[in-house]
Amino acid sequence: MTGDVLPCFDASTMVLPEDTSCIITVPITLDIASNHGVIVASKTGILNKTSYVSLVENLLQKPTMEELVKNQAILDDGRTLLDTGIIAVRGKAWVELVRLACSSQSMIADLLKSKKEMSLYEDLVAAWVLAKHEWLRLRPLGEELINRLGKQKMYSYCAYDLLFLHFGTSSEVLDHLSGADSGLVGRRHLCSVPATTVSDIAASAIVISSKIAPSVSIGDDSIVYDSSISGGIQIGSQSIVVGVNVPGDSNGIEDNGFRFILPDRHCLWEVPLVGCTGRVIVYCGLHDNPKDSLSRNGTFCGKPWDKVLHDLGIQEGDLWSTTSTHEKCLWNAKIFPILSYFEMLSLAAWLMGLNDRKTKSLLPLWKSSQRVSLEELHRSIDFPHMCIGSSNHQADLAAGIAKACINYGLLGRNLSQLCEDILQKDVSGVKICKDLLDLCSNLQGQNSKILPKSRAYQVQVDLLQACREEKMACELEHKVWAAVADETAAAVRYGFREHVLESSNSTSASACQSSAFDGCVDQSFQHRDVRIELPVRVDFVGGWSDTPPWSLERAGCVLNMSIKLDDCAPVGTSISTTEQTGIEINDDDTMNKVYIEDPTSIATPFNSNDPFRLVKSALLVTGVTRDKFLLSMGLQIHTWTGVPRGTGLGTSSILAAAVVKGLLKITNRDDSNEIVARLVLVLEQLMGTGGGWQDQIGGLYPGIKFTESFPGVPLKLQVIPLMASPQLISDLQQRLLVVFTGQVSYFSLLFLFQKCSLSVFDDSCWSK
Repeated sequence: MTGDVLPCFDASTMVLPEDTSCIITVPITLDIASNHGVIVASKTGILNKTSYVSLVENLLQKPTMEELVKNQAILDDGRTLLDTGIIAVRGKAWVELVRLACSSQSMIADLLKSKKEMSLYEDLVAAWVLAKHEWLRLRPLGEELINRLGKQKMYSYCAYDLLFLHFGTSSEVLDHLSGADSGLVGRRHLCSVPATTVSDIAASAIVISSKIAPSVSIGDDSIVYDSSISGGIQIGSQSIVVGVNVPGDSNGIEDNGFRFILPDRHCLWEVPLVGCTGRVIVYCGLHDNPKDSLSRNGTFCGKPWDKVLHDLGIQEGDLWSTTSTHEKCLWNAKIFPILSYFEMLSLAAWLMGLNDRKTKSLLPLWKSSQRVSLEELHRSIDFPHMCIGSSNHQADLAAGIAKACINYGLLGRNLSQLCEDILQKDVSGVKICKDLLDLCSNLQGQNSKILPKSRAYQVQVDLLQACREEKMACELEHKVWAAVADETAAAVRYGFREHVLESSNSTSASACQSSAFDGCVDQSFQHRDVRIELPVRVDFVGGWSDTPPWSLERAGCVLNMSIKLDDCAPVGTSISTTEQTGIEINDDDTMNKVYIEDPTSIATPFNSNDPFRLVKSALLVTGVTRDKFLLSMGLQIHTWTGVPRGTGLGTSSILAAAVVKGLLKITNRDDSNEIVARLVLVLEQLMGTGGGWQDQIGGLYPGIKFTESFPGVPLKLQVIPLMASPQLISDLQQRLLVVFTGQVSYFSLLFLFQKCSLSVFDDSCWSK
């Protein structure tokens, strides 16, 4: 499949023929087909609602109207079958193709030795089409391809619902960016643009990696990329400007009344050449085809060549050699002069037909100049110089944006990415980052309700890493996560931050709160048992948008699904009251256990190697360590996961949800799913794992659901169950596998392949 094509269709509904090759096609209008490959298919085939399968009779490459008619390629509705470049090979045809690939080294060696070339796509496909064999035999390796693959036929699979996006020409790129989904297109990125009162930049214009000065105009649906545009430049609508760097000092060009105008539907770019100190300005019309000759209605800047030559007084001999046997076209026309920058700019306006006042002086200037064609340009481009110039330009833009972000903004930019762009300047890039770091000295003094401390710390970490101060960055990163934990606790519910700190640092039971076990030390023992079992979850889309600090500052949304493994909810906990005071924690997976005589001794920070820190954190966030009932009785807690840690199924967070829910339930507190989900969010910050809310939501709420979070105090969660059809549930149960690809020391190959059984809207995911 070629790299400039984006096909969009439901491949799961395809039913392809066996033991053959099959090319995917779609009906397309003739104007588009003339720039692509066309499939000529048999008039008989197998038709259903969304597709049509038939034998391929011929292949046409960028056919003319006459070729389409001659080969009977036009369908009854006036369209033709487009070659999408997607080919499926099955059965015997696949075996033959693999055998060819396994023995291809000698063929490639012969090809290199003969210094010939072949098209892997065009020649290979031709071997499956009988009508192309005569042409293929004259090609390098053609006879070999026919002998090895020619026994099989090729079929056309016409997918009527396929959306075919091709990015092969400039006009196609503009069409896609301004099409039905244009609202999804980001139109400003890594750019410096002036205020709307001193410039006229259309809202639909796309400006990327560019610096735009005041007094510049950019029309609708135009693209400006990797450029620096000074005042006095007007860019029309549906135009493309790439790599253009108009000097800020225009030598009085505006004072003389001259303003360069790029007309609508034109392209303008600059190219550095090997051995040339300057850059050549290149231009053409948006719809000009460089390979269209004078005899085939070729154009330059949208006008026929005859009119261009007549209007400018240029002779054919000025552009093309009289002794050349090649067709005369824009590709080989020596039309682009190499002069000083503003002389080239003036001649560009003249060649586009915009300036006829100075024809008498400009024509001799153009004729006497050294000129190059597009063909010569492509052979002489100084690619290293072009890449370095582009990198330095982007680095300067990123530095300016980062400086403005620190000085005037609220640090909402991705400073880490900006630093990467800045460091494209190898030596000076580090100095720029150090200068930016010096600007951060006053960040901590700002109002934390406006500028979160975690964000201020993170910016400094990013800059320290860019300055290659890894040790200092690592030390400061602890403050980042401490601030995130603090902000998360504050966002869960009002006053919860203080509640956690008090619980974490309490050394006595005087601050205890009441629970279902009212009374004091002499309270009689009440035995209670709680058992919580939860499924694991599969994340479809949206993961990480649930994670602090993102979800504390911006809306998050996740689509996920709870699943059982082998028809069991694998994650769970059982909690019982005991006559003996203290808390016993048992990890049934590792058979480890610990007894904590004084629950108030549980405090943060936890050792990252503490195997019981999850349960300890749950005891803190639920406030159980401060509960007075622990003065007269104790707790025995068992936990299990039933799946290896690190499987990507949200196991740790779901286990935390089970423990939190169990602790709330055994103390008769509110154990609603929303409360549990938010408490687990705080718990993970205390543990230092920095998790979000989607894992616990995935395990607590059965079935498939779409969940959104909204920043605020408290953080709001909205879980929307999605009613899956019986057919979808059946398909998932039959086809979905959970595959564990890692290896954990205390699990052998257990759960290597587990067939999923969905818990879609099944409230039996947990039991009391």
